[in-house]
Amino acid sequence: MARVSPPSDDPDGEATSGSANGTLGGTSKTAGHTPTLDEVARVAGVSRATASRAINGGNRVSPAAQSKVDAAVASLGYVPNPAARSLVTRRTDSVALVVPEPDERVFSDPFFLATLRSVNRVLATRDLQLVLLLAQPGEEERRMLRYLGRHHIDGAIVVSHHRSDQLADHLPALGLPCVFVGRPWTSADQVAYVDTDNLGGGRAATEVLVERGCRRIANIAGPTDMAAGFDRLAGWRAAMREAGLDDDLVELGDFTEAGGAAAAAALLERCPEIDGLVVASDLMAAGAMAVLDDAGLRVPEDVAVVGYDDLGVAARSTPALTTVRNPIGAMAEQATRMLLEQIDDAHSPRGIRVIFPPAVVHRDSA
Repeated sequence: MARVSPPSDDPDGEATSGSANGTLGGTSKTAGHTPTLDEVARVAGVSRATASRAINGGNRVSPAAQSKVDAAVASLGYVPNPAARSLVTRRTDSVALVVPEPDERVFSDPFFLATLRSVNRVLATRDLQLVLLLAQPGEEERRMLRYLGRHHIDGAIVVSHHRSDQLADHLPALGLPCVFVGRPWTSADQVAYVDTDNLGGGRAATEVLVERGCRRIANIAGPTDMAAGFDRLAGWRAAMREAGLDDDLVELGDFTEAGGAAAAAALLERCPEIDGLVVASDLMAAGAMAVLDDAGLRVPEDVAVVGYDDLGVAARSTPALTTVRNPIGAMAEQATRMLLEQIDDAHSPRGIRVIFPPAVVHRDSA
């Protein structure tokens, strides 16, 4: 039977391991036996504390000790205890995607599906778990903040936030790493965020119709308590004024198909001679085009239409929808990488912002 010397008192808790046959302590995994941390330490010839730090990603472990522990883990088939790992690293190996929207919208809007896929794609490379948190302002939000405050997750990505939720104030106060997809209304200089130039995108969408020769160009805007809705509307107004056109034909929508249909009906009632329509999302544009068709108006012959997002709805529309590409996949992946940098390094900068440029995708509707 192999004999192992007790751990020495060196800083790493390392010890030389002796064995009759020169193997790592002579211990091996047997059928029905679950290796323990003590066995790993004994085989590696280090203290139990050093073995724990080496296995669970702690610091103060020399390369030599790390190599011995890695070899012992492999030879024994040891599987770390997740609870023990969490105690050492203070990590849960999970990241929250916070969406302050009702669940029926989250699971029907391609914007959120693209966000989920993109975030999960990056987390999967690190073997991290995605936790989806849905909460509207009020008691749901307070319950979510209590959950986040207990640090059940390592960090949070926030998407589709509104002026009233003030998450950009709450999350840093909890000491929780966080990154926003979209410019937050408050504390924009205190938190990291990824966005696209929505003002430039709204302007570009309008210029497509101005160059086409449209003169009564209406706008179906997104919710103005969201930065994206506010900025896209501001871009439309800027382009209309530069072209010397009136910017009075505006109806607010809610980024849903039904909301776009209702807004289009209201615009036609106000101004039947509309010849151009800028819409703040492709889903709303699809609803608006259905209303135009019901009214006997052809797209683009009678009314040219430009949407915003390019997440699949535009290409499937009839006619295919000219739109402004919102690079949500790239934005969500960038936000996830930025969050992981914060989680890995507590001293990494928090006020970083990354802005993606918009691009017009020309199709048949304009």
